Amino acid sequence: MQTLDLVIVGAYLVLMVAVGWWVARLASRNAESYFLAGKSLPWYLIGIAHGSSGIDITGTIWFVTMLFIYGAKGIWLLWIWPLFNVIFRMVYLGAWVRRSNVLTGAEWMRTRFGAGVGGELAYLSVVIYALVSVVGFLSYAFQGLAKFCQPFVPWAGVSPEAFAAVVMLVTGIYCVVGGMYSVIWNDLIQFTLMLVAAVVVAVVAMVTTTPEAIMAKVPEGWDNLFFGWRLELDWSGLIPELNERIYGADGDGYSFFFLFMLLLLVKGVFVSMAGPTPNYAIQHVLSTRNPREAALENMVMSVVSLGPRYLLIGGIAVLGIVFYSESLAAMGSRVDFESILPRVINDHLPVGCRGLLVAGLLAAFMSTFVSTVNSGAAYVVNDVYRRYLRPDASARRLVVLGYICSLLVIGLGIGFGFMTESVHAVTKWIVTALVPAFVAPNVLKWHWWRFNGWGFFAGMLVGTLAAVVVPQFGLHPVLGFLPILGSSFLASVVVCLLTPAEPAKVLGDFYRSVRPWGWWGPVREACAVSAPQLEPNRDFWWDVFNVVVGMVWQIGMVAFPIYLVLQQYGRMWVCLGVFVATSAVLKFTWYDRLGEGDGYLAAKAE
Repeated sequence: MQTLDLVIVGAYLVLMVAVGWWVARLASRNAESYFLAGKSLPWYLIGIAHGSSGIDITGTIWFVTMLFIYGAKGIWLLWIWPLFNVIFRMVYLGAWVRRSNVLTGAEWMRTRFGAGVGGELAYLSVVIYALVSVVGFLSYAFQGLAKFCQPFVPWAGVSPEAFAAVVMLVTGIYCVVGGMYSVIWNDLIQFTLMLVAAVVVAVVAMVTTTPEAIMAKVPEGWDNLFFGWRLELDWSGLIPELNERIYGADGDGYSFFFLFMLLLLVKGVFVSMAGPTPNYAIQHVLSTRNPREAALENMVMSVVSLGPRYLLIGGIAVLGIVFYSESLAAMGSRVDFESILPRVINDHLPVGCRGLLVAGLLAAFMSTFVSTVNSGAAYVVNDVYRRYLRPDASARRLVVLGYICSLLVIGLGIGFGFMTESVHAVTKWIVTALVPAFVAPNVLKWHWWRFNGWGFFAGMLVGTLAAVVVPQFGLHPVLGFLPILGSSFLASVVVCLLTPAEPAKVLGDFYRSVRPWGWWGPVREACAVSAPQLEPNRDFWWDVFNVVVGMVWQIGMVAFPIYLVLQQYGRMWVCLGVFVATSAVLKFTWYDRLGEGDGYLAAKAE
């Protein structure tokens, strides 16, 4: 790093702390201001911030690795998370969540299940899950930051993990004093930096490589987006260890690619139907001004988190393939793809651009970090302290407690981060254990009137236990999802049917405010007696259609910048055409049907 690079990075860090202190006065007014920015910001700002929060160093390192190994087919591996859950929130779930008008996802449980014993158990299970997931995501962010910092630590004897801990603590100052306002402003600055950095890296990759040079370093079919029953990528003549990584018993296990993609799709649909997880995802949705803006916010989030990010990822992967394939092959069984990102920054970016990209990636870390910390503190303050200890606590006391809880959450994230093995290990834990435990009870809560708080608690408990036990049997992570989902679903239904339904008033209030589709017949009929003007939700098939179109829209959005960097312009134009065409369809079938100020589809299906 040259002097100019260090000045750029230093200026960015100073700017972030200054912004945090600047917005501290706004954030300190009350708990809603601190945790949700007073629900006063426009949807496009929250959408940009939400998308920026999803762009992090750890995920970038992981996606670069997947693109390097699997080529264009790695785009489909995005379904592991799955990233298309944003489409479900954009089409209908974002508006459903926002109608609750609460502060956190746990508080939303009272909207659905009331304040009885079952409702309290459901409430507590979400609080616990949220805190565990927050610590897990902070460990995930910490490990990626440490890996990224490794080549830039200039002092002998200072480990990358220690350096990462210092960065997290400095970031914590900014996060603690500014609350959600800090989150939003940091994310806006981060998006600007990342957009510029992505363009710079993409230009460098396209200027310093050629399509022929790229294809000489990858196996046949690597650049093809589509696939057959088997993967059929052969790295044996290039980097032999990758064949073991793809096909070996201890590797990724994606030999039967079609089967695994089908399973990922099924898993992804269930995860997406469960709604946003109780972390910064739901906090951004709840921060919008009304349900319509919640839907639009998720649209912006999808564009921001995918287009520029994959321009950057594509550029880094291409530079890694062309310039580092031989050195990676020489590592043998110790091949480390997580080193590609920092090596590209060190070796291939000009002075100034290097500092800009480092600042942009630090901003990416900070945006995810501050969003996660803010959501974790919100659960402690609102759902534990105010709920059970001091319901009458003053606004000032709640904000001060938010400061303290934010610092505690940061400390836990750092502690667990030191115990994490690698980026791939923590990514695997999140997508194979943490997420599946959440799915079954959260799908049922939206779509089945008879589902109650007892069933929700049982599903969360059994799902979490299964997520701990099932991996011990050595199943592939994608296959392991099925017994976790099945056991959680069975526990949810059995316990629900053995316990009473929620009170009619609770169910009626929920149905009238959220207006979901699904198996709500008895509740809908009861509501029609007191409110005959209440229209049932007949938009199921519209929502299904828009979700399918939205998934194609998203694939086109990701594939376009990757093929641009690969300099395969024919495929690039096809992907851009798909993106434009599906955008036009969604304009008429989704956007034009958003209700004014509500987010609910105004026009009714015939």
